[in-house]
Amino acid sequence: MELEFSGEIIEWRGPAPFYFVEVPDEQSGAIEDVKSAVTYGWGVIPVTATIGRTTFTTSLFPKGDLYLVPMKVVVRRAEQLDLGDVVTIRLHLDL
Repeated sequence: MELEFSGEIIEWRGPAPFYFVEVPDEQSGAIEDVKSAVTYGWGVIPVTATIGRTTFTTSLFPKGDLYLVPMKVVVRRAEQLDLGDVVTIRLHLDL
């Protein structure tokens, strides 16, 4: 399954700041429809993501009815991204 969307980089404060992009309603709904086939537990879903010229593996985290894409430091540095930037993300889920 391939999905594409744009979103703002947001911060979640825990013991250390973590950066995410929220998956919009429509794409989160599509993920929800196939989650039982792709999750490996705790509701997290492995994906391959592409932002700009950077492709990386990560896991989506559930947040209410939506999912969050973690923004790894290596990706943010490679694409020169920071908090508040809007990015276009392509996700690939193995079905």
